[in-house]
Amino acid sequence: MRQPRAVKCIMSGMTITDSDQKPLRVAIGGFGAVGGVVAQRLDQGIDGLTLTAVSARDRQGAEDRLADFRNPVSVLALKELPKVADVIVECAPAAVFTQLARPVLSAGKTLMLITVGALLEHWDLVEFAKTHGARIIVPTGALLGLDAVQAAAEGHIESVRMVTRKPPAGLAGAPYLVEQGIDLAGLEQPLKVFDGNARDGAHHFPANVNVAAVLGLAGIGADRTQLEIWADPNVTRNTHHVNVDADSARFELKIENIPSPGNPRTGKIVALSIIAALRKLVSPLCIGT
Repeated sequence: MRQPRAVKCIMSGMTITDSDQKPLRVAIGGFGAVGGVVAQRLDQGIDGLTLTAVSARDRQGAEDRLADFRNPVSVLALKELPKVADVIVECAPAAVFTQLARPVLSAGKTLMLITVGALLEHWDLVEFAKTHGARIIVPTGALLGLDAVQAAAEGHIESVRMVTRKPPAGLAGAPYLVEQGIDLAGLEQPLKVFDGNARDGAHHFPANVNVAAVLGLAGIGADRTQLEIWADPNVTRNTHHVNVDADSARFELKIENIPSPGNPRTGKIVALSIIAALRKLVSPLCIGT
């Protein structure tokens, strides 16, 4: 499936606050390792932004955690979040992606998401958002250099390849490994567990390599973006190495992300990327493409 050029808008950092400068209301769909950090930072105070609600599978547990917040907010069902927010940040498992995405977009609100692989599986949501006057924003997440990739895509990109290396714990339980009977327990040497394109990689590893889907959207599409995934007991950080060959530039990117304390499948920087993207929505100065 060819990547529509219209996708470039989903990475936009345009300010969407009202002219009267009321704080932008933010709700968090998913209150785990990523969503919890974002909610805490909003509660601590970010000019122009206010936390209004969260959603969580464990409602009582979420309410207990929220009790320590300066301004505790309600715990609502995913479908109820658009009623109390302008921007809804998706930090939920891929299995419930559409339960949040469709209500948000049908309400004409802004959806900021990290489960980008799920967006590839439900690409009709881009047109759905357009029809309802809604927006989809994809933060940079655990990758780097997406501004350069997007700029290069305005010209001609010949190839994009990413090699991801994660500690075995960061890949454990992935559907593809279960289906293929690949056991990472006791792994002593690096093992390549996937070699294909970003679309298939995001499908087979929905909680592990959303970065590949983001890279595909920023550049030449998920079908043409090549991906290798390695389980590597010699690394302690989630490592992504990207090579881009374009008519405007040839560049190489590498990032080593510290795994999130609450979820080794994702990097600690993901929550920080969301916070930066939220700031960009209300900032009078925006840096980067």
